Amino acid sequence: MNYQDVIEQARTCIGQYCKACPVCNGKACSNKIPGPGAKGMGDTAIRNFDAWQAIRVNMDTICDNVPPDTTLRLFGRTFSYPFFAGPVGAVRLHYSDKYDDLSYNSVLVKACRDSGIAAFTGDGTDEQVMGSACSVIAENGGCGVPTVKPWNAQTVADKLELVKSSGSFACAMDIDAAGLPFLKNMTPPAGSKNVEELSEIARMAQVPFIVKGVMTVRGALKARAAGAAAVVVSNHGGRVLDQCPATAEVLEDIARALKGTGVKVLVDGGIRSGVDVFKALALGADGVLICRPFVTAVYGGGEDGVRLYIEKLGAELRDTMAMCGAKTLADITRDMVHLK
Repeated sequence: MNYQDVIEQARTCIGQYCKACPVCNGKACSNKIPGPGAKGMGDTAIRNFDAWQAIRVNMDTICDNVPPDTTLRLFGRTFSYPFFAGPVGAVRLHYSDKYDDLSYNSVLVKACRDSGIAAFTGDGTDEQVMGSACSVIAENGGCGVPTVKPWNAQTVADKLELVKSSGSFACAMDIDAAGLPFLKNMTPPAGSKNVEELSEIARMAQVPFIVKGVMTVRGALKARAAGAAAVVVSNHGGRVLDQCPATAEVLEDIARALKGTGVKVLVDGGIRSGVDVFKALALGADGVLICRPFVTAVYGGGEDGVRLYIEKLGAELRDTMAMCGAKTLADITRDMVHLK
């Protein structure tokens, strides 16, 4: 099996919404939700992808000829690569019934751990979504990041108890999910959190707390004030607000604002190759999240599919580093990319 086989097999079982495209660029699924699409016209998901493609890498092979080191040290753990699988929940709703959340996470979390990275896991209205994710992370030595939605205070507290049981090395909240209708319909309502509320959640987490869904410098500084150990520059794949900037367009300013503060910067949204990973690091990110292609990998090849996709990304990253003169991730600098 190779990665092309994975894509072809995924098309037979991934459901009616996702097309398992060779390049996941948001165009075929456009504004289709449920599914992997985006809100409104679907503009933001497409813009995320296109913005990375507008960035060029600067080749420089007058350098030492040594194998690049792609390892990343984060929150006390060493990872083989600076990329992680992004969170997805309610897979039966958005894809097909080949997997439920327990079986999906069982494949994804283990395969990522075995390949030297980690998976973020999703959340949903069904309590089994978070419960099953946390149980799988526990089975894999805490190598995973449960991602809690911004529920009301009591629900968040209940979810964090599940997170603690997982032994995870970090915990995230996708604060950008505040735009999802089912949160607003709760009693009491859920959604946006102010700095004080977010600070209390970070305190309760008892592990490094990651705020996912930051798109402005102002938001990044508020996340830092709330005690976040990291932020994820993310617009939720375009699923919560149409006409957003692309993550690549705001990453550099956010990374610059948090430089030297100790807050790590991750980014997602349209990153599809090891070359894209390199570009993100050159713009100041410490690491990246990639979500939708990992779904295709699971549906198309199970653990082998995930391993093949990780190997593909890793090989592309190493090749780009070698051709641009970067021996380690720390060597990847802003002058190694060119913006129009």
